Amino acid sequence: PVTDGSRELHSLCAQLEFLLQFDLKEKRSFFGQRKDYWDFLCQGLARCRQDHEGVRFVTSLDKLKTPVGRGRAFLRYCLVHQQLAESLQLCLLDPDNLREWYYARSPFLSPQHRVEILGSLYELDSVTFHLAL
Repeated sequence: PVTDGSRELHSLCAQLEFLLQFDLKEKRSFFGQRKDYWDFLCQGLARCRQDHEGVRFVTSLDKLKTPVGRGRAFLRYCLVHQQLAESLQLCLLDPDNLREWYYARSPFLSPQHRVEILGSLYELDSVTFHLAL
């Protein structure tokens, strides 16, 4: 199993975060806080009417104060529960929502890249992750 001490885990999470932040449009909340991929994931799952246990879990953690921190916790939760590919796929279903959050260079806006990314993420479902949440 992959644990918190694995170098590969840190590389994987950094690449996932880079991918989710690449060409992300700058958005701000009502109070001026910068939105991040966490906000994109929450909105995408909410639009699919998915009451995602990972979102509930992450929002219950009082120590997490920033969207980036919440996004990282969500990625870890999804890896442990083998839900990352499915959760991201739900967020990528709505092309209008994608264009609202990402500029044209985002690989999520390319159908071919989207299929490749999701295929790789579904392969991760066969990997066991034992991470501290």
